[in-house]
Amino acid sequence: MARKGKFEELVGMDATRLGKELEDSYRQMFTLRLQVATRQLSNTSEIMRTRRKIAQIKTLQRQRELVALGGDA
Repeated sequence: MARKGKFEELVGMDATRLGKELEDSYRQMFTLRLQVATRQLSNTSEIMRTRRKIAQIKTLQRQRELVALGGDA
């Protein structure tokens, strides 16, 4: 059986769980920015991963919104 990717996990979440995940990602991004500013973050690729996750969540939310409105998303 193939391993589920991170995006597929997001697709499987309902709207409330997706919103919670987005909120958590924004908090993580804030923490990462503070760590960069104070030179405590050694793995700066975490910032890009978090930004990508936020973008994926927002894209999914928009797709679901368009489908709910009757669009062809």
